[in-house]
Amino acid sequence: MWQYSLKIFISMVLLITITEIAKRSSFWGAALASLPLTSVFAFVWLYLESGDTQKVLSLSYGIFWLVLPSLVLFISLPLLLRYGLNFWLSLAISCLATSVAYFVMIKLLAVVGIRL
Repeated sequence: MWQYSLKIFISMVLLITITEIAKRSSFWGAALASLPLTSVFAFVWLYLESGDTQKVLSLSYGIFWLVLPSLVLFISLPLLLRYGLNFWLSLAISCLATSVAYFVMIKLLAVVGIRL
């Protein structure tokens, strides 16, 4: 149980740190948020809990392929906001577009024989 509490605490501190930094500097907030800290934490926790490097390898491989469709969010959200849509509608559309991109990526990977 303490491991879950530690994971929640670390995630909370990271999120709060990013948002507080972003209030002062969007560049530094973005720089910190763009680091693959979540992935690194996931690798560490997975390895500590399982001791299985194959699981870490598989997770890393899956993250690599799924980073590509996640970029749709970071392209569509600023475009929609720039065109004057309100934040919540822009966020909803961007999340929907990102979900579609994930689905398409998974289907494309399956076609070329890559299973996640």
